[in-house]
Amino acid sequence: MTPRKWLRRKAKFLQRRYKDLRMIAKGLASTDHPILAHIIPIRRCNLSCSYCNEFDDHSKPVSTEEMFRRVDWLASLGTSIVTISGGEPLLHPELDAIIKRIRSHGMITGMITNGYLLTAKRIEELNRAGLEYLQISIDNVRPDDVSKKSLKVLDAKLRLLAEHAEFHVNINSVLGSGIRNPEDALSVAHHAVELGFTSTVGIIHDGAGQLRPLGPREQEIFREIMSMGKRSFSRVHHFQRNISRGLPNNWRCRAGSRYLYICEDGLVHYCSQQRGYPGIPYTQYTADDRRREYYTQKPCAPLCTVSCVQQVAVLDFWRGPQTLEPVPSAADGPQPVVSPLPAPDARLPIYQPGTTQASFASLVPGAAEGQARAATASAPEPTLTSFRTRR
Repeated sequence: MTPRKWLRRKAKFLQRRYKDLRMIAKGLASTDHPILAHIIPIRRCNLSCSYCNEFDDHSKPVSTEEMFRRVDWLASLGTSIVTISGGEPLLHPELDAIIKRIRSHGMITGMITNGYLLTAKRIEELNRAGLEYLQISIDNVRPDDVSKKSLKVLDAKLRLLAEHAEFHVNINSVLGSGIRNPEDALSVAHHAVELGFTSTVGIIHDGAGQLRPLGPREQEIFREIMSMGKRSFSRVHHFQRNISRGLPNNWRCRAGSRYLYICEDGLVHYCSQQRGYPGIPYTQYTADDRRREYYTQKPCAPLCTVSCVQQVAVLDFWRGPQTLEPVPSAADGPQPVVSPLPAPDARLPIYQPGTTQASFASLVPGAAEGQARAATASAPEPTLTSFRTRR
């Protein structure tokens, strides 16, 4: 590496650290803005991993103009971080323009990709666009019928990143259901560290983002990979330790408020694994909605494995007790009621992603009307017992 390139990387590193510290300080000072938002510019993916429920093989990219509007809206809320995901975001023909738009607002910019489409030229283009964080999840050492995201296939891409990338690169290995050889995760993690990247490990969740406990050897591997990384804001160790043992976590999920997931259709959802609720168009998602969800206890939270939502929640774990239950937006919907936190060994029911709200009705009476505002935008909001503001 040339001295000039080393200096550029060092300068970028210091810039990222400054922005990270500023993000944390801003998040501690106020609860009125989102910390992290995921946006989906395209649902299509060039792979078809059998465990994944976040892709299709036919969707067209969201128009660049519409993506700009979504980015501008997030900026108007004071959002700190915007992560681009999919599908496979590198399939969007104007991805660099979207990254530049995010950076123009001073927001931190990240991307999650399978890495297949990376070349030296493409990495340099991402450098110029201003990408700051990139994550690739590698599922095995050799490709199989479950996943093609293997170290054997992607190693050349990782070496290109090590040589050219000026943004932070994290390699996420996975354990859990569908992964035939858990030792692969250890190989992936060691190789990532050897190349100068950070390494994390995730547990494959079921179709609703819920926990599937690890076996004894998988737990050993999980702990070893965890020990390889530095403690940081993005490493929520107590969450991950419980997850590896199959234990629920008692925490305050701020999805819908401090964390926003905006799908390709422009609807706001709790997260990638709970698509369908609240399912409100982002143009109609108000400060009242975000504040309501800040105080809403999520029934899927105890067994959740969606780590980015857990990371965001760390900033508010000590404040804002959640006393509301999920409620529909229709004017005649039920009022929120006080709901205690689950017991440590509770196994709460879950609702399925990507379905109508009928699947959620068994958890919260009346929730089948949860997307009423999408159909009747003029419907007034219900009065909440915790705050009585109205539009």
